[in-house]
Amino acid sequence: MAEKVRLQKILADAGVASRRKAESMIAAGYVKVNDKPTQVGDKADPKHDKITVHGKLLNTHTESVYALLNKPRGFITTMSDERDRKCVAQLVKDIPARVYPVGRLDRESEGLLLMTNDGEFANAMTHPSHHVPKTYRVTIHPGITEEQLTQLAVGIMVDGRRTAPAQVRILHQEKGRVVLEIILHEGRNRQIRKMCEELGLEVARLKRTAIGPLRLGMLQPGEWRYLTQQEVKQLSAAAKADRLSFKQNQKFQGIHR
Repeated sequence: MAEKVRLQKILADAGVASRRKAESMIAAGYVKVNDKPTQVGDKADPKHDKITVHGKLLNTHTESVYALLNKPRGFITTMSDERDRKCVAQLVKDIPARVYPVGRLDRESEGLLLMTNDGEFANAMTHPSHHVPKTYRVTIHPGITEEQLTQLAVGIMVDGRRTAPAQVRILHQEKGRVVLEIILHEGRNRQIRKMCEELGLEVARLKRTAIGPLRLGMLQPGEWRYLTQQEVKQLSAAAKADRLSFKQNQKFQGIHR
């Protein structure tokens, strides 16, 4: 008997969307199996069932693709936009597979953004129970105090919840600006900008330089490259780090000069 799989997993594996986004699409009635409406939690046989999304037949036999994009400022992290704003889809048009962003960088932020059609991988990298560290280079105007540095490191209240401890160090400082390296172990929306806003700090530039062991390197803004098999394995291993490992790392976090 053929093995049936939850629809959201099938859609994610086919590169349509992440699991969470796929669930929303199913709930909205965009997904049918053998021409019949579906509900969240329904299962199907990806090898034999006819699965359509927005009326189009789903190709369930695609090869997994993993890419690293250096997102420039001014681009939104989506594959389409009703307001016709610049989006990252324009930067990866020459990737033959249908990929989508893993997580987000806001419009004015830049740097490392993962792109894939592997829903399992995307879910592992973005799920709240995982703590893959993300490294940012943040330029602050006009400066920062020792107290503000400490608050960034130990955590502050943002949107009613305290942020997790972070690693913070000064990379460069001169009159009128300071450049920080901030390593986060959680992935809230616009987290660094909100933390800085709470402390009265002006963010002039925000660039993601690493996700776990993967670094942006010399890739220029707007350029992308495929990940190696080793890099995919390293990221997957980092995503599987359990809560115990995360808690053990807390004692190493704080301010470093």
